[in-house]
Amino acid sequence: MNAALLAVLAGLCWGVGEVFTRSVLHAKAVGPLAAIAIRSTVALPLLWAVWAVGSHGLGLEPPGLLDRADGGSVAKLVLGSGVVAGAGGMALFYAALSLGEVSRVKPIAFSVAPATAVVLGAIFLGEALSLPKVLGLVLILGGVLLLTAAGR
Repeated sequence: MNAALLAVLAGLCWGVGEVFTRSVLHAKAVGPLAAIAIRSTVALPLLWAVWAVGSHGLGLEPPGLLDRADGGSVAKLVLGSGVVAGAGGMALFYAALSLGEVSRVKPIAFSVAPATAVVLGAIFLGEALSLPKVLGLVLILGGVLLLTAAGR
């Protein structure tokens, strides 16, 4: 499988999942933090099982949790992925989802994320910041502005 196909499948999963989540949150059946706790409780055992078995079909590494990771790599995963993206991002996203329409909240969050990644990737990782990338981001952010402002 290639990266683009996996990204499309991830987007489809998230799109479906967030519609379900929003319907529950707007019904006030549970709050945003309870929804995240349920999501994480269900997802973690499944993720550990996939990791334990290995998933060569997806091009991922076989088991070997932190065999090659140094302290800096572990800290980046814990702080960046776990605290900032995992806990912070999910808590803020689910709080937004509990207050707004999924058709507005999701595009905003999921357009700011790639824009941030492109800029930070250029600054901290030395990734190319080409004119097509910048124009693409401008078009995406402009499209999201139109989408989220429509019907107000």
